[in-house]
Amino acid sequence: MTPLARKRLGVVAVNAIAVLVFLFAVFPVYWMVSAGFKENDQIFTTEFIPFPTHFTFDHFARVFTDGVAGHSIWLYMKNSAIVALGTVLIGSMFALLSATAIARFRFRGRAGFLIVLLVVQMIPAEALLIPLFLMVKRLGLYDHLASLIVVHVALTLPFGVWMLRTFVAAVPKTLEEAAWIDGASRMTTFWKVLFPLVAPGLVATSIFSFITAWNDLIMALYLMNDPTGYTMPVALQYFFGQKGTDWGAIMAGSTLMTIPVVVFFLLVQRRMVSGLVAGAVKG
Repeated sequence: MTPLARKRLGVVAVNAIAVLVFLFAVFPVYWMVSAGFKENDQIFTTEFIPFPTHFTFDHFARVFTDGVAGHSIWLYMKNSAIVALGTVLIGSMFALLSATAIARFRFRGRAGFLIVLLVVQMIPAEALLIPLFLMVKRLGLYDHLASLIVVHVALTLPFGVWMLRTFVAAVPKTLEEAAWIDGASRMTTFWKVLFPLVAPGLVATSIFSFITAWNDLIMALYLMNDPTGYTMPVALQYFFGQKGTDWGAIMAGSTLMTIPVVVFFLLVQRRMVSGLVAGAVKG
């Protein structure tokens, strides 16, 4: 076999493995969406039915019309959106400022602070549930959406600081010094020079924060008592009953819950590409 043939064979093998990994990752999502349009007899059958033979919108109609716990499904979607967007906005701001301070300034305890961030990131969120619950109670935020925003900001902040620190450190400091020489203030330099260059990293941290807050179940379940403050993951739990599980409604609700995440990713991905191009031009 010639070297060129071996190279082509290796490329084909790598592409085949990539396709298999892609199918393995996408199959659960496909099964969720297809099950939302299947009739109950097709959902509970032992036969493999890849596509619904008869499409039905009964599960989606039941989720929209009946609601959950006596409330409209849009209420829980709105609560999830408030928590996720609040986490992204507040967490991204603190992460960017913290990453800039760590990457640009040298101060006592800097290395220890970075180690603490790593340690906090390695601790499971479930292990922090009781102390977070007590802190929220003492702050008077129990049963408020603000408590979920504060908790998710605290849980996603270490990852955001570590990722943005790398982006900030990769920006040459000479660019900021050139702006200072031209008469720009530190704040102007931060927003017009540094911020566009680290925008791709900010987008990545925003995606992570959004998905973490949007999909959270444990914190929303224990920090919220009023059903009007439940988020979508908690609302879906109502379809699990003692007499059975309404899998059709669960799959329909999960499909609806996935749509905002996909839309957010597509919108932010476009901004990430524009941020990369803007950074290259400014550089």
